[in-house]
Amino acid sequence: MVVGMKIHATPFVGTLLLGLVISCSVEKPDRPMASRYDERYRPQFHFSPAENWMNDPNGLVYLAGEYHLFYQYNPEGTRWGHMSWGHAVSPDLLHWEHLPVALSEQPGYMIFSGSAVIDWNNSSGLGTVETPPLVAIFTAAAEGNQSQSIAVSQDRGRTFKEYPGNPVVDLGEADFRDPKVFWYEPGQEWIMVVSMAAALKVQFYASKDLRQWQLLSEFGPAGAQQKPNWECPDLFPVLVDGQPGVTRWVLKVDLGANAIAGGSGGEYFVGGFDGKEFRPDSPIDVVHWVDYGPDFYASQSWSDIPAEDGRRIWVGWMNNWAYAQDIPTHPWRSAQSIPRSLSLKKRGENWRLAQEPVVELQQLRIAEGAFYLEGKSWKEAAAEIERARVAGDLLEIRMSVSGSPRKPFGLSVREGEQEETRVGVQPEGPLLFLDRSESGDASFYNGFGRRFEAPLSGSLDGGLDLHLFVDSSSVEVFADDGTAVITAQIFPRRESTGVSLFGEGDDLVVDRLEIWKLGSVWRETARD
Repeated sequence: MVVGMKIHATPFVGTLLLGLVISCSVEKPDRPMASRYDERYRPQFHFSPAENWMNDPNGLVYLAGEYHLFYQYNPEGTRWGHMSWGHAVSPDLLHWEHLPVALSEQPGYMIFSGSAVIDWNNSSGLGTVETPPLVAIFTAAAEGNQSQSIAVSQDRGRTFKEYPGNPVVDLGEADFRDPKVFWYEPGQEWIMVVSMAAALKVQFYASKDLRQWQLLSEFGPAGAQQKPNWECPDLFPVLVDGQPGVTRWVLKVDLGANAIAGGSGGEYFVGGFDGKEFRPDSPIDVVHWVDYGPDFYASQSWSDIPAEDGRRIWVGWMNNWAYAQDIPTHPWRSAQSIPRSLSLKKRGENWRLAQEPVVELQQLRIAEGAFYLEGKSWKEAAAEIERARVAGDLLEIRMSVSGSPRKPFGLSVREGEQEETRVGVQPEGPLLFLDRSESGDASFYNGFGRRFEAPLSGSLDGGLDLHLFVDSSSVEVFADDGTAVITAQIFPRRESTGVSLFGEGDDLVVDRLEIWKLGSVWRETARD
């Protein structure tokens, strides 16, 4: 079935046709940033807009040495509305250059989430083989109807023009959104996975030219129960750990409420995709959570990362719909998570998604003042940290422990007067936990200050590695080879920078502990 009746077979040449071709770039000149990037709670190595509201990452694509980050953006204020695509580029996933708004809200519809691809063979006819077009696929969200449209850039994403035959897929549905498009090499065609949000399904479409789409199949309802919607899907092959060249497919979909940590969150399925249908390896009612913390949503992976790199990398919106519009930040709201490299690791008879901070983050380590120890008892390690007065608001911490602990133990970060965030392990379970009940300002939402838990596989007798990233207003924790992840915002006072160990740590050895202070990625600004 061909869906979307407004389809033109002629190539798009950028001329005005019935008012449907619009330049979506901002025409006014760039203005100076309204921020010095040193405000209270301002992230220093996570991406955040200079000002105003941001949510989902969109259109992640790599082209000509630049990682593109488009994102849901309100140019008019610090709360959700006037949805457009903001835009930034980076050579290394760390240092970002702000660019003008890429796709602006239009009369009659907002620009909701979507993806972007490089049409290398000009299959769409919207560019040339010599200058392959960058094509954005997005949801045009009108009152009572959401449809899928495309826009084209021939100048590396700096300006876009809408295709005159939009929408390219229109079912007349009110909750039909967030298209993720990729090239499926075996079938020599484009695949779109898109959400039927209210029906708790995703649909798969195929196209030879990005303009005419045919429905292939559906998946869902599946996974978590009691969810109000299902949105922001992504589908991609992931390398299997320890088996070079072997991949399985991961389908990720997000739910706006009732996730594992409360509020919004994401779930994933591992399985096979044959170009038409996705078939999960596990029963469809089995739930696998992407992140066990409250602040990782709408994740999307980058397209067109060079084959010689070989990584599948994604980033997620570091916020939660339960309180996103009320967090105590100004003149901006929201940040993106650190970029994470993905793989699949065996747990029992099943594959689990593993997330690892990208190696580029090591560039931010400051050698001066780094703390290191190895082969110490828990009490000895705690005493050395206290004696060295280890502290910092921007930190990377790696700790490897072994033994048979009987009581909870862990690290306390962003410590201050009556403030701390605890990251630890509960042997019963065992469980990884992050406790932000005393982390700082939680006045904006009644359920903000609480503890979050993630299951750990097996016992602790074989040892455990913890990997933490602490920024001005967030903590991200990776354990169990990246299969247990907790992401959480915190809002401590600036002077709360202490680090310590907690718990008795009986029969526990700190095999290795490394703590680095990290630099700011906003090199053109100075922090107070």
